[in-house]
Amino acid sequence: MTKTKGKQLHLGVLLYGCGHHQAAWLMPDSSVERIGDISYYQSLSQIAEKGYFDAVFFADNQSFKAKDSSDMPAFWFDPVVNLTAISQVTNHVGLVTTISSTFSNPFTASRQLLSLDHITKGRVGWNLVTSMTDLEALNHSMEELPSHDKRYEKADEFAALMNKLFLSWDSKEFLHHREERKLINPSNIQPFHHEGTYFTVNGPSTTPKSPQGKPVSMQAGASKQGVALAAKYADAVYSVSWNLNQAKKFRERLDEQVKHSEDSDRHIKVFPGLVTYVGRTHEEALAKKAALDEQLPLETALKQLSFFIQQDCSNWEIDKEVPPLPPVEEFTGPVGRYETILEIINDKQPTVRELLGYLNAGGGHHTLIGTPDEIVDQMEVWFEAGVADGFNLMPPTLPGSLEDFVELIVPEMQKRGIFREKYEGHTFREHLGLA
Repeated sequence: MTKTKGKQLHLGVLLYGCGHHQAAWLMPDSSVERIGDISYYQSLSQIAEKGYFDAVFFADNQSFKAKDSSDMPAFWFDPVVNLTAISQVTNHVGLVTTISSTFSNPFTASRQLLSLDHITKGRVGWNLVTSMTDLEALNHSMEELPSHDKRYEKADEFAALMNKLFLSWDSKEFLHHREERKLINPSNIQPFHHEGTYFTVNGPSTTPKSPQGKPVSMQAGASKQGVALAAKYADAVYSVSWNLNQAKKFRERLDEQVKHSEDSDRHIKVFPGLVTYVGRTHEEALAKKAALDEQLPLETALKQLSFFIQQDCSNWEIDKEVPPLPPVEEFTGPVGRYETILEIINDKQPTVRELLGYLNAGGGHHTLIGTPDEIVDQMEVWFEAGVADGFNLMPPTLPGSLEDFVELIVPEMQKRGIFREKYEGHTFREHLGLA
């Protein structure tokens, strides 16, 4: 394709277990023994920084079901603690953690994020979620999750309060004038007296605002309430899109919601999830996926599908078409992933076995298989269509698929002029062009 001038793609990577393919841990060269080793996550982040990625990202789950022998303990470390360790061995790559408004204390959460942002001189972002399972609620003195509407009502207040805390005072008010015996300028460090439905916080924060103004705000919900929340507070959003059609619909929904917000002209960056199998030939790339798919037990894949669609599908006939599913309007679970599964079914009319193959890595995110040239061709289609400002990479294996991306795909992007050849700034906002 022709060289794109001016616009630059952004890249994040979601670090999860030993890869996003459910069979990654079973491979002979698996990194499964390193799941509890902080140097493993540090090394993955260094690979991302070598490839000039905008950010590394950790999802989170505050429960561990541990009922099946194949359940992955992927959330071994608290993501803020993990990113703090990563910050000590990297210099530029952004650091994004997930924060649940359903369970978190906004004063503590904002203080932790601001602390890490000062430590890293402005490399921090946070992904606001409302959590998904009652198992998580049971670890936070709740019998079950609040309703979807209540969770998003609380998330709205949480996000507004986080902004108050992030910006409650500036470090320039720390005067430390020995000769005048003045440590601070108290007139500009005042409480804000927040009293809401869910939180009462006097303020201000104990930590001044960050070197980048405030940590970058990310969001991932695809429901009506999730998109509305993103339109009010997010600098960028993660999205689940199987194909260009679904990506266009999400971009249109988000843009329409922004039009009705206070800042109706702003552009929220969209990062669809991206799964890549890259080889020097197309056949080599196909072989990489096939080797992983062959290792995955059917029962493990069916268990994941049951979670995604919130119903037991363990008895479905594996080589027949997927049984009819309720429309998205009747679905009460995570909407983005469910919409994707409906899109795959509509797009491919797959058998159950074929559907499982599409979901094996990344759970239905955009999946590209081929040579660097073939893969970047398709990335550019989404980029030029305006449905993706960048992508959130979900490598099938770690570190292998991430190394492949950095060694093979990044140079092809650079050759076309759509990706940086060095870091131009330091802060995460500078990386994203938000500064």
